[in-house]
Amino acid sequence: MQHQRRIFIFVGALFVLALFFKFSGHRKSLQFRYSGGSLTGEPPSYDALHEWEKNLPQHNMSLPRPEGKNGRYVKFSNQIKALGWNNVLNEILLCTHLAYESKRAYVFQDYYWKPEYYPWRITIQPWENGPRWPQTPINALISGPTAGGPWDDGDSAPRSVNEAYFDQVCPPEDRDIIDTDTIKPDLQDAEGDVILRRWTEVIRDSPKRCVEVVPGRNDNFPQTFDLWLIGYKRLLSLWPVFKDSPTSRLFGTAPLVASAVDRNEYLFMPRGSRPARYGPHDPYERMMALHVRRGDFEEACYGLARWNSTFYGWNQLPVHLDKFTPPPGGSWGENIPENIAFYLEHCYPNFDAIVQKIQDTKNSYINNGTNRVLDVMYLLTNADNQWVNNFKDVMMSQGWSTIVTSKDLVLDDEQIGVNMAVDMEIARKAAVFIGNGWSSFTSNIIHRRLVDDKEPFANRFW
Repeated sequence: MQHQRRIFIFVGALFVLALFFKFSGHRKSLQFRYSGGSLTGEPPSYDALHEWEKNLPQHNMSLPRPEGKNGRYVKFSNQIKALGWNNVLNEILLCTHLAYESKRAYVFQDYYWKPEYYPWRITIQPWENGPRWPQTPINALISGPTAGGPWDDGDSAPRSVNEAYFDQVCPPEDRDIIDTDTIKPDLQDAEGDVILRRWTEVIRDSPKRCVEVVPGRNDNFPQTFDLWLIGYKRLLSLWPVFKDSPTSRLFGTAPLVASAVDRNEYLFMPRGSRPARYGPHDPYERMMALHVRRGDFEEACYGLARWNSTFYGWNQLPVHLDKFTPPPGGSWGENIPENIAFYLEHCYPNFDAIVQKIQDTKNSYINNGTNRVLDVMYLLTNADNQWVNNFKDVMMSQGWSTIVTSKDLVLDDEQIGVNMAVDMEIARKAAVFIGNGWSSFTSNIIHRRLVDDKEPFANRFW
């Protein structure tokens, strides 16, 4: 009996050891991969804001047409996901306008982050049920009709709704599924206004209450308004109608973003010696905001030069004083050294060129008006501390008494999660803005500044 017990214990021990090595090996085989920024801890959930969106008044099946259970809706399931916020913003504003023209309610969606851009460190592998992209409710980033806000008084257009309500009010049998492969090939080289008109006809004239646009399999850029439109001058034919559309006019700043700007406004109060003439008391009326890309953006600029790229989005409008025309001599995918150097002057200007552009822009802006003062500077940059400190020293020697950078702002976790929108709002409010013509970030700032009727001397590019 004793011998049998020892054998039993020995076999049991072997079994436990086998299990240990099995699961140890399994654990070792799991390759955890991380992405995102340097922040640790739990990211904000925005639960209260999601609940607020859920309870928007238009999420009511009993409402009369064009809302409620008999309303008309369009969801763009081909929208960009997991890319930079400003690439997404370009598209959703145009899609909102398209929905409006089609007399249907736009279906808004959360913003899904590209993991590398997320401020918090996150696990991106292993995935149990496919990719898990961090997401932020749209009303944390913007306000207005795109995010479910009201249209103009007297406008009968249906208000935008969220995805959950769309799924409730538009069961699959009530949806007209439109594959982009059936529409986009005929619009490959069309002007923006032609693209808008064609899509309006298709969506407006669908016999079903609900339309869902889905990405085609044969298109690497299956968005309704894709990179090949927004990155080229074909976009500009949309500007006259889009600029004055309610989508643009009523596009606003999210309360969360506004609260972040308000809590940091004291940083922009002039800190220099008492001037002979004080000038505007509003710090934004004496501010120049600068979008300065450094670091790995240099390589991106080389790529733009090789592909002979034009300015991006609304940065291409002819109203701007600083225009860019790709110089002759290059071809698709390659360029000559002289042209590459010309691109870098504007896309990745050196320190001295930046300083000179600031001085020239300040002089032209002040000389184009009366009683103007510029002595507050806001720097939106990814440059390292040494570059920023050197830059501040030079700017202060030239009369800029108050210089603030994005890193100087004090933000809570929810505001950190929308910090790109905070930067954009400050740049929108500034008297003068100098941006990068190839940047979607700059383009969306320019869009709002033009809707705000900022003069050409106030909107500049490197």
